[in-house]
Amino acid sequence: MALIDSPKVAFAFLRPSCVILTREPTVANVEVLNNCLHTISDGALQQLQDYVLFPLRFVLKIPGPKQEGLVLAVMDTMHYVLEKTSVRNWESLYSIFSELCLCISCPNDPGKPGSASEELKLSVLKCLDVLLHAAYGDVVFKLYEPSMLPTLGAAISLILALIEEERAREVQIAALNCLQALAFQCDCYQDHVIPNQDESYALGNALASFLPGLTQTLSQVICHNVARGHTVVMRALRVLYKMLSVVMDDDQLLNKETVKVAPIHHEKLSELAIERSSDWTKITSQRLSVVLQKIISCTSAHQHWRVRLELVSLSEYLLTKCSTSLGECTGSLIGALVGAVNDDDASVREKSSRVLKYLSSQATRCHAFTDILSENLHVLSSSLPQLMSTSDDHHKFFVLNMFLGYMKVLGSQVEVMLNSAVHLKRISKALMHVLEMDMTDVRMVEERSFPILVQDGSETHNSHILKTHFLYFTDDKIYLVLREICQMLGYYGNLNLLVDHFMDLYRESSAYRKQSILVLNEVLAGAAGFDMESDQKPRPAVSHLDLKSVISPVIEEYISTDNWHLPTSYEHSFHLDQENHGQAHLLAISKNLNEDSMAPVGDVKHLNSNIWQICLQLEGIGIFSKVIGLNFHPLLMMVLYSVLEKVGDKSSLVSQSAVCTMSDICQACGYVSTSELINSNADYLLNDISLNLGRPSFQPHAPRVFAAMVTHSDDTLLPLVMDVVQDVLTSLDLNHDQRASEVCEVLHSVMKAIVTLGFSSKKQPNSLETKSKDLLDARKFLLDYSRQVKLAEGIIISQKDQDDQEISSVAEDHAESIDSDGVSMDTVLPPHITIAKDVMERCIHLLSMSSSRLRLKVLHILKLCVHVMCEFKDHLFPIVHRCWPVLQQRLNDEDPFIIPQAFKLLCTMGEVCTDFLKKRASKTVIPKIAAYLTKQAQTSAKAGPNYTQSLNYKLQLAYLQGLGPLCVSLDLDESDVDMVSEACLPYLSDQQPPKLQEACLFSNV
Repeated sequence: MALIDSPKVAFAFLRPSCVILTREPTVANVEVLNNCLHTISDGALQQLQDYVLFPLRFVLKIPGPKQEGLVLAVMDTMHYVLEKTSVRNWESLYSIFSELCLCISCPNDPGKPGSASEELKLSVLKCLDVLLHAAYGDVVFKLYEPSMLPTLGAAISLILALIEEERAREVQIAALNCLQALAFQCDCYQDHVIPNQDESYALGNALASFLPGLTQTLSQVICHNVARGHTVVMRALRVLYKMLSVVMDDDQLLNKETVKVAPIHHEKLSELAIERSSDWTKITSQRLSVVLQKIISCTSAHQHWRVRLELVSLSEYLLTKCSTSLGECTGSLIGALVGAVNDDDASVREKSSRVLKYLSSQATRCHAFTDILSENLHVLSSSLPQLMSTSDDHHKFFVLNMFLGYMKVLGSQVEVMLNSAVHLKRISKALMHVLEMDMTDVRMVEERSFPILVQDGSETHNSHILKTHFLYFTDDKIYLVLREICQMLGYYGNLNLLVDHFMDLYRESSAYRKQSILVLNEVLAGAAGFDMESDQKPRPAVSHLDLKSVISPVIEEYISTDNWHLPTSYEHSFHLDQENHGQAHLLAISKNLNEDSMAPVGDVKHLNSNIWQICLQLEGIGIFSKVIGLNFHPLLMMVLYSVLEKVGDKSSLVSQSAVCTMSDICQACGYVSTSELINSNADYLLNDISLNLGRPSFQPHAPRVFAAMVTHSDDTLLPLVMDVVQDVLTSLDLNHDQRASEVCEVLHSVMKAIVTLGFSSKKQPNSLETKSKDLLDARKFLLDYSRQVKLAEGIIISQKDQDDQEISSVAEDHAESIDSDGVSMDTVLPPHITIAKDVMERCIHLLSMSSSRLRLKVLHILKLCVHVMCEFKDHLFPIVHRCWPVLQQRLNDEDPFIIPQAFKLLCTMGEVCTDFLKKRASKTVIPKIAAYLTKQAQTSAKAGPNYTQSLNYKLQLAYLQGLGPLCVSLDLDESDVDMVSEACLPYLSDQQPPKLQEACLFSNV
């Protein structure tokens, strides 16, 4: 449908609708007029604007309550007219502006909203917005004349009340848009009036009168409107800095003498007007500083990135346009930009970095900018301990990100700042407080280590162990930011100064020792640029030679006796106490031990502290190796022995940390695997171990180093350790009372390593050996048959005859190994067999020791030795013969923990020494086990579910699981098998615990 362009035709077309609406103000009539208006062109509608608006304004002026639908229809029609036309008459602008405000205001107080619906408020606010956009420049600026201050104040108060009190998000946003339009700072797509210098000054003066209310309301919306979404907060931030830029604009305040200001003759109006003098500017800046600090603290860590981006825009806008007038706020605004440098969102990071780069490039501001950054960093360092103690993790993360941002922005100026003793002390003490660790977790002390094999070539780093043990935070991201802060210190700071300062803190008190280690590790990593972001500001490079000269004394301090040999368990603490008080020749050394090593036995906090100190020192050694790479080779002789010592530590955390450090050293020094690292340095390691084994009072951990070395090496090391094993055994012979436990740990590691490496001791028999074995088997068969016949006839065979037969059998077996010339065929044994034989001979004597833990360890060792020597029975049988009496005692041990392990050793021996143990087991072991099972079956059948946790249950389970294989391997007689079957039969009852039933079935199968 073609639009009507002629004003006359349009008037004739609209006149009936306007007249009817004036006579009968109904919704239908308003809609008819609205439909008619859509057929009129913009030019014709502009000439008929007042005529068309008259019936609509007449409806609004009708006294008494009006239907809400009618007012909404009027607002929609008026919105269309104002959107298509421009207001060129001041009287029309003033009247419409006042009428619109009255539609939603309280009748008794025009500055407060009435009880209108959300839809009506939204419609009126949109009309106000379009009215301000439609007003001509020479007309709209009359709103800001002093005579209009009461009307303008009522409108602004009404809009602010809607922003603060209204719960509908659309109404709040529409009200914020109205405020922005009132300040001529609208960011919509339409063309806007650009005020000249005089008009801008008049606008600033008018809005200055309402600045306190504006800032108070907007700050409350920004800080207390988190639950309403990010859009309202973002728009409120934008309106705030746009308003402030109008009132506090530097150009206006610096050039106000050239502006013509109309005098105010009315006394009350003069009280409302504000003169923006220098004193007023200073006071306002101080007050705004408080408001902006509050806003920045609430929005800088906001969850939505658009709010954080708007905060960066606020800082940029005010620092660019109001830096002089808002001098008191400059520090806070720069702090907001710095805090966004490390933001999670890329757009926020990029914009804040761009703004900071621009500010630092300004020649007139450069020195002041750096001073502000340094001062802000000093203030933040001072408040950091309190903030970390009182804030939540989210705010702590933001504060530390701001701290990191200051260092990134300062760049090379960090070194200048740290040359100040006050700044360095403040920053270091803040880091000491923030990095304080929680030492109350008893699980750290109780958790025992087990052999851990290094996964060669894998990316291992043990810092993840620390994530849940800091006192003031639990979030992993906070620890990562702290690490980056320390790295920045090393990257930009004076390396020698920082290392000396933190080493002094390390020595000063145990309260700062662990934090100092953390900082030192990361400072040295940062100095090398290790694991740093690529976008850092350039700085003078540090050579590997300089790094090595700094790292060497730090490592020496780490692995010194006072800081390395700390108790990490109750047993270690007890033995250290004994050594310190029982050996007179060590008094001079013991009095130099640090306070951690003198901790009372059983003090969990001190033991935890020692564990973490050693873990952090190990982590530091791993980091240092990565920092200097292949240049770490000369330091291997210094650290490798000490690291291996901690690989075998009883504390799980210490052992894991040492294993990770070994992996780091391998990667840094170019070794393919940990075994290659150990084998390449085995000569001096074994030499040190041999020397230290002879000085147990001064070097008590040499066996532990040897055990770790064997565990993490391969079969190429075995020929080299023969002499050391003999030294270990000699040390055991000389100090079996004091060192038995530790030496047994070594022997267990050696034997386990031999088994793990899978040495094959099987020999390929020739035809002669096969024939001899067949003859021997026939002879044994005849002897067994003769014995069975005698037993069947009732002839009792004496024990002496049985022993003679066994010894004769052993002698004949041994004779087979001698050739026709009388020379033994096994004169030279393989290295692993020699080791197993020597170890087994020593361990037999230890089975009678008083320590239950030691007896258990010896049983494990013997089991491994039997497994290794299974193919060398000529050497194994005599040792088993000597071991049998002591093993019998362990099978009847008073400690219920010992009996199952002793029985497992018997089962292992039975697999190898079949006929050799058959008679012994049949006579002394099987009857007692059968009697025990028969007796205990009644108890277990009546017991409840808690019985499965008892020692008797575990012993029953061990017997039932091992008896079947033992009977098969020993080829027991029918009478013995019947005895075992009868003992196991009650365990098939459904009243027995399920696992005992399963074990019984397995045994009978």
